[in-house]
Amino acid sequence: MNLEYFIAKRLLTSKDHKSSISAPIIKIAIAAIAIGMIMMIISIATGIGLQQKIREKVAAFNGHIIISNYDDNQSQISVNPISIQQDFYPKFNNVEGISHIQAVASKAGIIRTETSFEGIIFKGVGKDYQWNNIKEYIVAGRLPNLLGNLNEEVLISEFLAKRLDLKLNDRFNTFFMKENSSQKPNLRVFKIVGIFNSGFQEFDATYVIGDIRHLQRINKWSPTQVGAFEVFVSDFNTIQSKGTEVYQQTSSTLNTQTIVEKYVYIFEWLKLFDFNIIVILIIMISVATINMVVALLVLILERTQMIGILKALGANNWAVRKIFLYNAFYLIIRGLFWGNLIGIGLVLIQDYFGIITLNPDNYYVNQAPVYLNWGYILLLNLGTMAVCLLVLLIPSYIITKISPVKAIRFD
Repeated sequence: MNLEYFIAKRLLTSKDHKSSISAPIIKIAIAAIAIGMIMMIISIATGIGLQQKIREKVAAFNGHIIISNYDDNQSQISVNPISIQQDFYPKFNNVEGISHIQAVASKAGIIRTETSFEGIIFKGVGKDYQWNNIKEYIVAGRLPNLLGNLNEEVLISEFLAKRLDLKLNDRFNTFFMKENSSQKPNLRVFKIVGIFNSGFQEFDATYVIGDIRHLQRINKWSPTQVGAFEVFVSDFNTIQSKGTEVYQQTSSTLNTQTIVEKYVYIFEWLKLFDFNIIVILIIMISVATINMVVALLVLILERTQMIGILKALGANNWAVRKIFLYNAFYLIIRGLFWGNLIGIGLVLIQDYFGIITLNPDNYYVNQAPVYLNWGYILLLNLGTMAVCLLVLLIPSYIITKISPVKAIRFD
């Protein structure tokens, strides 16, 4: 094996090899592997990154599983209250994999300023609300203080603030309609203490987040009544099974709905990224393999005399084939090295600096998110290497058909 490796190394480093006709072919093969690896790393990092970021945003404003009354299931507005005196609240101990549960309520309203008005959904949250989910989307100000007495502090989206010409610390009037349209609407004055921008137009154009106690008073609910519960799971991949378990552990008067079911159009769109990633991987590996096959064939044809001499000296077919396979393995490693270096570098640049931006109306994010997983990178390298080497066994079979006598006389 050491002799075969030495011959393969000499084959690569010899001056006549570097100046031969195979030199540009080899460079193209290395470049093809490098470019293929770059494309595969970027496609996986951006595809998975976009999927995870959108999932996080949808969950930040809805939770992973929503427990509500059947009457409220198809609406974002809380109509019939639910008592917080449930077996699953404040800790969902009956189902494993539940990381958090929080009580919320929502009500439609109209913000009226001196120059404009907008319809909104006021989302009331309490002391158990997990602010970490939306903290990263705060672009100005701070989070509302819900730990003390009832106050007028709210979060509003940057989108709504611009449309209503509002800024931080401004106060605005919000009207909440009563069930009896003949009665005057409830008026509440809120103060903007924070502005968020999720990049998710459906949420940014709709939600104002404040104290749930406002809605409890407007709806004449008791402090123990809420509109719905938002449940968070530890592993998003188990959301469907956990949704079923949560449904089985709740009252027959309550219904559960996962965000995958509520936002079907979004998650069906996200599934297309898996298909796109697979297509890109197949194409890139195929291109790299084809280039390596061509490079190996050129090397075999160029070294026909050497093959004949080795066979004449007693080397068997497999020993000679291994020399060229070692040679190909070295070329693949070079291509993978440069591909990984450039590909991972580009992903890290995007992760830290966010150079590539996206239209949030189409992609739900302001910049292309990336997800760098070293396990995926390792599997990608091993898979590319294995596929290339297995396919290269086929063209290397030509060596077994080369006659030593004819090969030595080959010119």
